[in-house]
Amino acid sequence: MQRFLADGSFLRVYLALALALLLTFGLALMGLALVERVRVEQYREQLAEAPLQLLSWRVAALPAHERGNWLTQQSDLLNMRLSLREPDDTELSWFERRRLDRGRVLVKVYDEDSWRLYRQLPHEERILEARLSGLNERQLRGLAQLLGDWLAEVDGEARQRRLEGVTSHALPVQLRDLAPEGLDSHQLTRLRDGELVIRLLPGHWALTVHLAVPAADGSRQWLSIGPVSALEPTPISLLLLVLVIMLGVLAAIIYLIVRGVEARLARLELAAGRIASGRLDTRVKVDGGGFIGRVGMAFNAMAAQVQSLLRSQQEMIRAVSHELRTPVARIRFAMQMVEDMTDDPAVHRQLHGIDSDIEELDQLIDEILTYARLDSGLVNGTALERTRVDCRAVAERVIATLAPLHAHLRLELAPGPEVEVQADPRYLQRALQNLVANACRHAQSRVLVRLSLESRLVRLDIEDDGPGVPPGERQSIFKPFARLDDSRTRRSGGYGLGLSIVQKIMAWHGGSVVVDDSQELGGARFSLLLPRVPAGKERLPPVKPA
Repeated sequence: MQRFLADGSFLRVYLALALALLLTFGLALMGLALVERVRVEQYREQLAEAPLQLLSWRVAALPAHERGNWLTQQSDLLNMRLSLREPDDTELSWFERRRLDRGRVLVKVYDEDSWRLYRQLPHEERILEARLSGLNERQLRGLAQLLGDWLAEVDGEARQRRLEGVTSHALPVQLRDLAPEGLDSHQLTRLRDGELVIRLLPGHWALTVHLAVPAADGSRQWLSIGPVSALEPTPISLLLLVLVIMLGVLAAIIYLIVRGVEARLARLELAAGRIASGRLDTRVKVDGGGFIGRVGMAFNAMAAQVQSLLRSQQEMIRAVSHELRTPVARIRFAMQMVEDMTDDPAVHRQLHGIDSDIEELDQLIDEILTYARLDSGLVNGTALERTRVDCRAVAERVIATLAPLHAHLRLELAPGPEVEVQADPRYLQRALQNLVANACRHAQSRVLVRLSLESRLVRLDIEDDGPGVPPGERQSIFKPFARLDDSRTRRSGGYGLGLSIVQKIMAWHGGSVVVDDSQELGGARFSLLLPRVPAGKERLPPVKPA
């Protein structure tokens, strides 16, 4: 961990998250700017759609030799430069050309004083181009007058069709038989005299243009263009929508980063759990060369080293244990020869003591070999085989075996329900026998075995009325060759491997062993915790060795 902190790997992760936040913020700004730009371009195109449509229709209706003079006159009237261009003579892209082919209007703004408007003539390939330096009142007046003259050329339904052709969302055009409302007397007088009236709507950034259009029967109709509204700021609802979208993008980015890191750490956690359960051949799949990838490589190297060390240790323990049997056997043979050569009682007493020591040494070797086998997950060269076991029957056999050896104690099995587990029967009995024997060595007068069922566990409690185990020593007593004090070595017996063997047996059965105080007897309480038998399953798969 210090290595990764030292080389700045975690710092790079935090920097990556910070960069992601900055990137998202920049995307949000770009998104808002893009939305605003699209709104402005759409607004300009909507404003230019009706005027350019009117101009293109007027130009297309003229003979070819009259178009130039008419465009020159309209250029002076509208304060813009109008011209007809061939498609190949324009600087338009392929996408812009396709847009014009579909009858759309194209607005290109190079700067505030240089605008270019394009529209393709109806049923022709030539393009009408309008160059202007911005929108002003002169253009509005000129376009309104041009529209009025164009509508005055026809009457009835033809006038209505022309009117509908130039009406757009941004530039509504209406033709009424009644004079427009909201005009004062002076404006109405000017309007009846044929003048064009521009009215600014109060309280709104909009204006309306009114114009009288004569009819064929001598009457008048009133043309109203507008209201033409100014581009309003971006609505708050739209800004909130963009913000929500950007926050969603940010959340997705962070989620993907965290999910990737979490998934790779979960694999590390799973591999660590498998190694802790004894599967020392477990390795982590290394993806990428980031800091988690380096953690994975370090983890694999550590697992390989641990596996190698444990294998070497187990091989050494087995080799030493087997090699000790040969000199022990020779000593026993020599002792028997000496015993046959003399009848001296003192010599026989010494030989009897030596025989007891040899027997104790044999038992120690057996314990070491058993611990080494369990440490590798093997029992007599095969995997631990689990079957359905009646715990009450096992406890009765253990008590029947140990009770004659401890006549001064009362060994009891508490009444309770029938309890079954999936376990190796020999080694479950070995674990229970080790704990009961340990309780008998330290009990004053009574040892109690109790079986109980919990929600997901089977609990086997072994209680005694001895001195108990101090809280600070409850973890260390499960270490190999560990004893609480010297007084519990020779006097109480044991080699310090019994509890270690119990812990190994429980680990390979997917359970555990814990120690605390006995509430009933006042001494120690050792508890074997095993998973309950799954419903409908008679047999679980055997534990595979590492």
